[in-house]
Order: sequence, then C-alpha cells, then structure tokens
Amino acid sequence: MAGLIEARSHERLGLLGQHCPDPQLAAFYRGLMASEARHYGVYWLLADRYYDRTIVQTRLGELARIEHQILDTLHPHPRIHS
Repeated sequence: MAGLIEARSHERLGLLGQHCPDPQLAAFYRGLMASEARHYGVYWLLADRYYDRTIVQTRLGELARIEHQILDTLHPHPRIHS
C-alpha cells in the first residue's frame, strides 16, 4: 500500500513541477517528485525480494482498483498523499 501511495505522489508532484508557473517552486516540486520515486523504489525492491513478482503485481493491481473506487467517491480536488 505504501508503495502505491508513493508512486501516486510521484505522479502528482511531477504534474505540479511541470505546470507550476513559479520556476523556484516548480523545481522544489520536482525535487520532491524524485524523493517519492526513491521511496516507491525501495518498497518495490523489498516486495520483489521477499515475494514472487507475479504476486506483487497482482496485489498492486488489486490495490489500484480499490484506490480508484475510493477516489471516485471523494471530492475531486487534487491531493498529494491520499
């Protein structure tokens, strides 16, 4: 679950960094994006080390579907960690 949260935050911070009109703030968001990518990577490596990759990918798919259902019922405003 934590890996999925970090991956989503990576995506969202990347969008903020790409579309933010303030260059200094955009660079800050891109730096945070890189940090979230490292976090996601650590979770992925741990899961891949201790579990079969097929099991990990199946579970990530299940969690992504649940996440989608939850986000469909919440307010549509952007969020980072959700």
